[in-house]
Amino acid sequence: MKRGEWTYIWEHPDWPVWRYELSVIAGPLAAVSRAQGLLLGRLADVGMTLRNQASLAALTEDVLKTSEIEGERLNADSVRSSIARRLGVDIGALAPVDRHVEGVVEMVLDATAHCNAPLTGERLFGWHAALFPTGFSAMSRIQTGAWRNDTHGPMQVISGPVGRQRVHFEAPPADRLDAETTRFLEWVNHDSNPSPVLKAGLAHLWFVTLHPFDDSNGRIARAVGDLLLARADGSPQRFYSLSAQIQSERHGYYDILERTQRGSLDVTAWLAWFLDALHRAVDNAQHTVNAVLVKTRFWQRWAAAPFNERQIKLLNRLLDGFDGKLTTSKWAAIATCSPDTALRDIGELVALGVLRRSVSGGRSTAYELAD
Repeated sequence: MKRGEWTYIWEHPDWPVWRYELSVIAGPLAAVSRAQGLLLGRLADVGMTLRNQASLAALTEDVLKTSEIEGERLNADSVRSSIARRLGVDIGALAPVDRHVEGVVEMVLDATAHCNAPLTGERLFGWHAALFPTGFSAMSRIQTGAWRNDTHGPMQVISGPVGRQRVHFEAPPADRLDAETTRFLEWVNHDSNPSPVLKAGLAHLWFVTLHPFDDSNGRIARAVGDLLLARADGSPQRFYSLSAQIQSERHGYYDILERTQRGSLDVTAWLAWFLDALHRAVDNAQHTVNAVLVKTRFWQRWAAAPFNERQIKLLNRLLDGFDGKLTTSKWAAIATCSPDTALRDIGELVALGVLRRSVSGGRSTAYELAD
């Protein structure tokens, strides 16, 4: 497809000499650092078990949301089970996990748990191959474990129906990738660079601009960014998800990315957007920590209660934020039991004071946590 009539950022003579106005982003950068310090300081006082649970929640959200940005919806229980097994966190019964989920989890965990290991071409090839264990993206065979070769034309980011498609971006030609990726990886692994947080933002932009793979460049760019953010935090444990924030603001994300890739090498606007989104991601993680604390205290309080497996499963659903109202019929469907069994399970929990009837109206009786 014919490209637009503009110069892309990688076509500038000074590429990739990034420029930005530090006076513009100094405030947002300091605000992010304060927010990170508050979050990590709070988690330092809650004990290893709670930190592991908070990390599990953040990583689960990260895997789910980085895939949603690419149009893929993974099973949340499978993702959580895969991460819990790898981290050694006890969550009770584990859900079945397919190899596609395992591949995404493997990439995200490798990027963060081994953040201090050098980022190499072979490591990126491993991530890409893990994302496509069958060698196919949807119905199309793609080249995995290698840079793209542009056999079918230039790498373009397009949208719209066939015949009226719009080119948002065109990546550098494949014959430049060996030199371009070598320069990028040397920069990532070199210590004498800008603030680690700014470096994460620049690396995200740089990688997604190179677009070196046939597919999932955005997902891998976010993993590269997370690797550098983990280095910036000085911790391989993750407690916030930038991917979740990007997914919730994806229209703004694509807009600033497109404007930056068609602009000059002054990337101040991109870094300002990145820092603001990161700040919101860290602030939102405080809500995740609150939920983890509530859930942990709940199970500490009811540790001696004789709950059956169905009751434990549904109570965890409620603690994780149940979508809609919990009725007897929903209990039966989720727990795979008869309505009579569901009613008996609920009745026992009401008698113990764990559940109560919801005060909200409706034709069916609904239940909620008592406290």
